Amino acid sequence: MLDYFFKPSSVAVIGASRDPQKIGNVVLRRLIEIGYPGRVYPVNPKAEEVMGLKSYPSIEDIPDQVDMAVIVLRADLAPRALENAAKKGVKAAIVVSGGFSEIGNVEPELEIKRISKEYGIRVIGPNCLGVYDPKNRVDTLFLPEEMIPRPHPGKVSIITQSGSLGSFLLTWIYQQGRGISKFISYGNKADVNESDLISYLAEDEDTSVIAAYIEGVDDGRRFLETLKEATRRKPVVVLKGGRTQSGDRVVRSHTGSIAGSSRVFEAAARQGGAVVVETLEEFVDVPIALASQPLPKGDRVGVITNGGGFGIIAVDSLEAKGLRVPKPSRELEEKLRAMLPPYYPVGNPTDLTGDSTPEQFLETGLAFAESGEFDVLYLIPLFGVPGMRPGEVEKALFELKSRIDIPVVAVAVPTNEVVKESLLRLEKGGIPVYSTPERASSVVKRMVELGTRLR
Repeated sequence: MLDYFFKPSSVAVIGASRDPQKIGNVVLRRLIEIGYPGRVYPVNPKAEEVMGLKSYPSIEDIPDQVDMAVIVLRADLAPRALENAAKKGVKAAIVVSGGFSEIGNVEPELEIKRISKEYGIRVIGPNCLGVYDPKNRVDTLFLPEEMIPRPHPGKVSIITQSGSLGSFLLTWIYQQGRGISKFISYGNKADVNESDLISYLAEDEDTSVIAAYIEGVDDGRRFLETLKEATRRKPVVVLKGGRTQSGDRVVRSHTGSIAGSSRVFEAAARQGGAVVVETLEEFVDVPIALASQPLPKGDRVGVITNGGGFGIIAVDSLEAKGLRVPKPSRELEEKLRAMLPPYYPVGNPTDLTGDSTPEQFLETGLAFAESGEFDVLYLIPLFGVPGMRPGEVEKALFELKSRIDIPVVAVAVPTNEVVKESLLRLEKGGIPVYSTPERASSVVKRMVELGTRLR
């Protein structure tokens, strides 16, 4: 049934507006701009046409079947519009409007719940952005693209109770050149909740990793069982909002949720197999690695760099997170000394210095991985030295990835547009790249935690 939110054959925008400053105009415009392939019906009793499309006084006046309705009306008008849509036979509805339980206006939200249950229509919202699916070209977000750019298609699906946080995540993911499979802002969850969405995305062939920002859970037992089922299929990354007493208080006025005990929630989420993260950086970074890398079999990290200071910071950040950075065995050390110039500092980290070449990263990486002494390969290829030509670095790192069976993460600085594009190609090709050692170390920690728990 949730398929109708992402693959509707037709959409009605109830509250479509001719005013470019109105939410109802932006929602309709985004469906047109993204190239939504189905039929779009504006509903506005005061207009005969909106943006070149015939407008209808009510959804009941539309002569054709409508799969999904996006309701952009005041809280007091939304329930009636939803009931009309349900009577019309609409399968799914998104109530974008705010002003419900998050401000203490409970009655209209209870009415939405009643209508959903009575008619069997699935509802996302109220007080939400709705959905964005770049592959199926569905975009109900009332955020102009010139202000909030949309990421390209990817493998990670994001669900979030917070629309404002969601808009920030979309912008950040876009700026980093990363993609998403599906984005769902579900707000006050009068009907569709996090368990419904996680269960659906667990079956979705376009989603490799699920990332969920959650402020509160109503049915803890169902949420736990849903996580257990989902994490048997794919990783689930969870960020909890309202982790402090003050945060809990703000959550209640934001989406009307009761945050509950953060410790209990996080313990339950881990018991369900989820990766629980603590920061927005982790929330964006960890899924990218989980979507492209095997899980580590242990916590031993091998660091290869061409910048000594970066190597030191990497080792410090890894060990501060409880990971091991062991010294190479005598056999591996002798092998490295035989293949590298005598003035290269060999160890963990191994520093390829300013004379480094892409081929040396490949050869050293193979030696580290084939030794069996490390569970993760941590590369810091700095492009500012003469021998590190971006195209050759890409070729070497992709070959390295194809020849080893342990995860690889990289730290690199986009020094110019050519390097930036090269790093984007590396990430699209399955090698996650992070801008600082601390970010990469946090990702490795979460990967190790998940690998340990699953074993």
